[in-house]
Amino acid sequence: MLETKEYHLPLPYPGPDDRAFWEGTKRHELLIQRCSGCGALRFWGKPMCAECNSFDSEAVPASGRGTVWSYTTTYHGWSRAWKEAVPYTVVVVQLDEGPRLTSNLVDAAPEAIQVGQPVEVVFDDVTADVTLPKFRLA
Repeated sequence: MLETKEYHLPLPYPGPDDRAFWEGTKRHELLIQRCSGCGALRFWGKPMCAECNSFDSEAVPASGRGTVWSYTTTYHGWSRAWKEAVPYTVVVVQLDEGPRLTSNLVDAAPEAIQVGQPVEVVFDDVTADVTLPKFRLA
């Protein structure tokens, strides 16, 4: 029997604009969008390119490396599920490719985190169907 861990926090519901991203994370691959019209890179959930207004895009691999652009650490859980997760750090990562994404920073003491620090993606298989991209200090 396959063992799975219980996961009680909110899970993403992929839609047409980010389904490829979540399919990639399940394969432990971080994907970003590249505009087919002008080549601009962007993070998921935006159907139209902000540079040229094209609706055509493709999924391309990202390196999984970036820097801490902003962060906050939460020490107080507002529900039973979140109380079991504290403390946790939410981080905005500026990917080396340019786009920013919000995730969690793991394996780092809150007092050790600084804006500008290099990070790398790690993948957390939280359920049989969902893998979350998280980051750790590089």
